[in-house]
Amino acid sequence: MPKYTFVVLTNPVAGKEDEYNKWYNGQHIPDVLNVPGFVCAQRFRLADAQMGGEASRTYKYLALYEIETDDLAGALKQLRDRGASGEIVPSDAIDIKNVGAYVFQPVAEKVMAKDVKRHAA
Repeated sequence: MPKYTFVVLTNPVAGKEDEYNKWYNGQHIPDVLNVPGFVCAQRFRLADAQMGGEASRTYKYLALYEIETDDLAGALKQLRDRGASGEIVPSDAIDIKNVGAYVFQPVAEKVMAKDVKRHAA
């Protein structure tokens, strides 16, 4: 079955970060994982040290969802439909106008550092 990674970049509304994190972890992720094809999720917060400096700090939070489905368009349609119906519960703590959401498919297998020959420094 084909596997995909759904990358979602978000920010909380100013002054609502605690509410945003509580909603995202306790409500939103379970709601999304109830959509057929969505198999797991993990959230991240932007680290202080960045290679690109301040310009690279557009989004503070990242959520990665793994999707396994033979019908990606259908899974995404269900996600949209559940959002529109309120089955995926919204929150006013997320800056919904500035969300980045992208689905990626693998183009190669994972490469593990232990399997790579390293050059002497």
